[in-house]
Order: sequence, then C-alpha cells, then structure tokens
Amino acid sequence: MRQRGTAAALLAGALCLSACLSGCAQSVDPIERLGKKAAQKVRTHGPPVDAYRRWGLSDPLAPAPDPSGRRPAARAAGPGLPPVVDRVPTRDKVVFLTFEDGVEKDPRFVDMVRELRLPVSVFLTDSVVGPGYAHFGRLRAVGASVQNRTLDHPYLPGLPYAGQRAEICGQQEKLKQRFGIRPRLFRPPYGDYNDDTLRAAADCGIAAIVLWRDEDPLRPGDILHCPEGRNGTSLTGTTTATLKRIQEDGLTVARLEDYL
Repeated sequence: MRQRGTAAALLAGALCLSACLSGCAQSVDPIERLGKKAAQKVRTHGPPVDAYRRWGLSDPLAPAPDPSGRRPAARAAGPGLPPVVDRVPTRDKVVFLTFEDGVEKDPRFVDMVRELRLPVSVFLTDSVVGPGYAHFGRLRAVGASVQNRTLDHPYLPGLPYAGQRAEICGQQEKLKQRFGIRPRLFRPPYGDYNDDTLRAAADCGIAAIVLWRDEDPLRPGDILHCPEGRNGTSLTGTTTATLKRIQEDGLTVARLEDYL
C-alpha cells in the first residue's frame, strides 16, 4: 500500500511539475501571448525620444504607413520608357528624402541615419564620390538606398544617345561592383534630360527618373532634394531643419523605393 501511495504521489508531482513548466514556458514572453500581429505592433517602434532630441528635434517623426499592396503607379514617359517623377501620386502623408554625393562631407550623417532610422536615398556620381565609396557603404549598412547619378556628371542633353547610355550603364556597373546591386532609380545631373536620356535609362534597367520639388507647404508624395549643407550649416543641421519643416506640414518620411 505504501509503495502504491508513493508511486501515486510521484505521479501527481510529475504532472504538477509538467503543468508548471508548460505554464512557465508560455509566460516567458508575455508579448508572444498577445499573438503574432500584436507582438509585431508592440516590438515595431521608432527610435527613442532622446535620439530625436540629440539631433535637435523636440518630437519624434510619425511612423510611415505600410505601402504594401497599394503601391501607386507613376505614369510612364512613353511606351517602354521609365516615368519621370518629382512627386509620387499618393494620399499617404509622406514625403521622401533624397541626397547626393556631398553627404560624404558630414561624417555624422551616418550616425543620424542610423539613430533616427531615416529612410533616405542617395544618388551617386562615380567621379565625384571617388575614394568616398566606403562612406556610402556605411550609409547603406544603416539602411540608406544607393541609386545612380552617372559616371562623370555631364549635361546629358549635350551628349548623343551612345554617350548618355555609357554614362548611365557605366555607373550601373560601378555600383554593381561596389555594392552588389543595380539601382532602379536614376537622377540626371542638374535635373536635365531629353528623349535620349529616357531611352538610355530604360536600356540600362532604370525603373524611374527621379527629380525633385521644393514647395511651401509640402504636399504628400513630394520628393525632396536635401542640400549638402547650406550657408555654412552642416548636412545634419540642414536635415534637422528639413525634418522640422516636414513635421510642421503634418507629414512624415517614407522610403522612396517602397513607392516607385
């Protein structure tokens, strides 16, 4: 009888321990118990407020909406040609930050992009970047998108089709060698282009020609060209001023590549 009682006690204890362990395993991470979608919402958050304050912003940027499943279509410039855009047709309250080669002059910009998780696009000219590709590699590592701006920054309408194609496709190859990617977006130097530019860009695999606009107030979908420092102000300083302006107009920043 005593052996039976002992066995029963041991069995009861084992069942209790099993239930405890099961319950403990379920309660290790309370967020997971909310369900997968709820957990994603809890864990997906922006930078801490202190990060914004370090860069001169009193308030965090609003989170950008998820554009998946409703990417707007930019109008093509012609059959088989990429669209030319300075604004994305969207009702989302977002604008897009684009930069060029001069961001290398402010090494703190990498820290700013990383800490604020800024979705930025950088258009590069090979002859201007020169030995600075390592800087853009660091920018890309913290989330920046690298795009095409020709090999030598010429006035493209002054070149024949073959010359324009060499400039655009040549930089496609350079960026492929440097970063393992072929850019989908292209910004012509000075914002100037002609029909040969569009044909050459299409032949080089470009999906869109990206220009910019600077209106007051800003409108949803505007593509902003952020200056590489202005009147002695650093790039991070002018970017902070731009972000404040975006907030004042009730907008936030989204990734351009998600919309084109």
